[in-house]
Amino acid sequence: MLNVGERAPDATIFDYDRKPVKLSQFFGKKNTVLAFYFLAFSPVCTNEMCTFDQGLKEFEKLDATVLGISVDSPFANKAFAEKYNIKYPLLSDFNKEAIKNYDVVHNEMFGFKEIGKRAVFIVDKNGIIRYKWVAEDPRNEPNYDEIRKVLQQLK
Repeated sequence: MLNVGERAPDATIFDYDRKPVKLSQFFGKKNTVLAFYFLAFSPVCTNEMCTFDQGLKEFEKLDATVLGISVDSPFANKAFAEKYNIKYPLLSDFNKEAIKNYDVVHNEMFGFKEIGKRAVFIVDKNGIIRYKWVAEDPRNEPNYDEIRKVLQQLK
């Protein structure tokens, strides 16, 4: 189980064009908000990803990059981003490497097997986890004010 203060694990996930992307390529430049979401187009995930998008300028002022991560295919993530005009990357963990490395796997939820939990990690510029929130119930959303507060402290 990962804890605050530990080095953030790497994982290879995929962008909209099915090109591999390493999470570590985002570490070291800005603080990184990893927002694991349950499934594209589900009501709570839509609200969560749109809330992050609405606050994107503020996150940028706090020197942070936001990444959405789900086990959805790159095609589903691209359609989701286009439908809701989400301007930050939604990345596909179709191979389930990231959810396993970050220990955010629902073995079974609503009939789906090995699906990601709703979770948020903030990784600082040195690749260290500075914030962790994991929901066992995918209907819960993170505390966005708490995320901003942590980023303000890291700025």
